[in-house]
Amino acid sequence: MKIITFLLLLISMNSFAQSYAEQIAKHREAYKQDFIKDERAPLKKSDLQNLHFYDADSTYKILATIELLKNEKVFKMPAFNGSSSDYYRYAHVNFVLDGKKIQMTLYRSVALSNNPLYKDHLFLPFTDETNNKETYGGGRYVDLDAKEIVDHHIAIDFNKAYNPYCAYSEGYRCPVPPEENDLQLAIKAGEKLYTGKKKHQN
Repeated sequence: MKIITFLLLLISMNSFAQSYAEQIAKHREAYKQDFIKDERAPLKKSDLQNLHFYDADSTYKILATIELLKNEKVFKMPAFNGSSSDYYRYAHVNFVLDGKKIQMTLYRSVALSNNPLYKDHLFLPFTDETNNKETYGGGRYVDLDAKEIVDHHIAIDFNKAYNPYCAYSEGYRCPVPPEENDLQLAIKAGEKLYTGKKKHQN
């Protein structure tokens, strides 16, 4: 009986892994299609072969506790091109990954929060120990939604971490991840280094 139970558990776990991998695969396909649909995007269809990702790994999908921050002042988040954009610190998220207790900060863009379509958008830029080795040196981003906060928790899926446009081309205003989101571990999930030729805008 124990063997049957164990086998059923293995089948269940394998089924979950497959369905999760399929979910991430669909997400990545939609991500690629967005480049094709947007005329302002730095990549064309022929460039998509140079996009690479870590295999889907559900251990990098975590449930974090969230602590909303109050009375935060607007600040200028620098961009790689020397400009900056107005943001404010929205919340701290706390979780354990690879046995380490981690705190990160979620941000809200002032411009996007004034747009009805993006008023719930939360921005999680970060750097980690894969940068300049397996992933883009300038760090990566994760998009979240304030509507997904339930009972002071929010799911963060690093498998959906993506590169800023600056990883592919110059001339874009890409925020530089603040130091408080510099992780002292390797996030082997999400998008890897782009292997195409970096473009130069006129």
